[in-house]
This record gives sequence, structure tokens and C-alpha cells, in this order.
Amino acid sequence: MLGADFDGVLVRDGWAPYRQFSAAAHQTCVAHLLRRCRLVAGDHPRTTFATDVQAILQHALAVRDAHQAGEVSAHGLAVARGHLINRLAERLDRPSRVPDVQRFAAHLTREFPAIWSFLFDPTIDATNWRAEHAIRPAVVTRKVWGGNRTWRGAHAQQTLGSIIRTAHQRHLNPHAVLVSMLHVREPIVPPVFQATTAN
Repeated sequence: MLGADFDGVLVRDGWAPYRQFSAAAHQTCVAHLLRRCRLVAGDHPRTTFATDVQAILQHALAVRDAHQAGEVSAHGLAVARGHLINRLAERLDRPSRVPDVQRFAAHLTREFPAIWSFLFDPTIDATNWRAEHAIRPAVVTRKVWGGNRTWRGAHAQQTLGSIIRTAHQRHLNPHAVLVSMLHVREPIVPPVFQATTAN
């Protein structure tokens, strides 16, 4: 499922356009799936589909935790992973007649390969909390001021936000990076970014 053919790992929610990034391996956010399980189970308590899926996903997280704690070997992780994949596949083969449940099942089917990446490679996060944390300042800022008045302002904000966040993640001084970019005649990717990307 994961291999050297991929440029990186995209840990994401279930938004369909993310699937177009075929050069990356994918991990869909398990926390988002568990949240949807709870919503569907609450809206349709007579069907067990959502609670069954929830139990499988929670078991997967428990196996991950046990492996990281040294309680489950690499072989044990592989065996458990196979059982979990089969359990979910079998549950998806038994559809419900409830439209909401059918939509959730269809979503899980589309996301199926990306659900398990964190069990193939324990270094991959099972949730997209890092991305959620990274965009939080921008979300708070938007809520405080209500957004940009022009598309030009929105473009400027997203560009500056991306540069500042990237500098922060690479332990660079955002002020110094911005100053160096403003001193060139033509827009360029800063050399420090290029060097870091190449490694």
C-alpha cells in the first residue's frame, strides 16, 4: 500500500479533491471518520453499521498504540491489520437501506485504501491534527475580522500566511525570509526553502 513510488504522505480529511494528488500516499483522518460514525449512529440508532465501523476504527487505533508501546510486534501488527481490513471490507459488503448510512458506506469505500496507512507505516499520523493546528491561527484571524474585502487581499493573506507558516515549521526567521524575498527583482522560492525541500 505504501512504497518508494510516493513523494510523501498526505494526511487529510475526506474532501474529494485531495484524492487527485496521486503522487502522494494518503491517510484519511480517522478522527473525522469516528465523528461521522457518532453522528450517523445518533441519527439512525436502529442500524448498527456506524457503531460497527466505530468499533473497528477504535480497535485499529488501539493496535497502533499497543505497537508503539512495544506490546505488539511488527508481525502482530501485520496480522491485526489484515483482520481489521477484512472486518471493515466485510461490513461494507452488507449495505443498509438507510440513505445516510449508504452515503457513509460509499464514502468509506472510496477512502478504503487511505484508512489503513498508519498501520502500514507507524510513523504516519492517524489524524490530520497537525494540519488543523497549522491553520488555526488563520481561522481565528478570519473570525475576528470577518475575512478580506477583496480577492487581492485574500491572495496576499494566503501567500503571506503560507510563507510564515513554512518558515516557522523549518525553524527559520519569517521576518528574514520575507525581507530576502522583497529584495529580489523577480519572485523566487527562497534558497533556504529550496535547500530544505531537496533534502
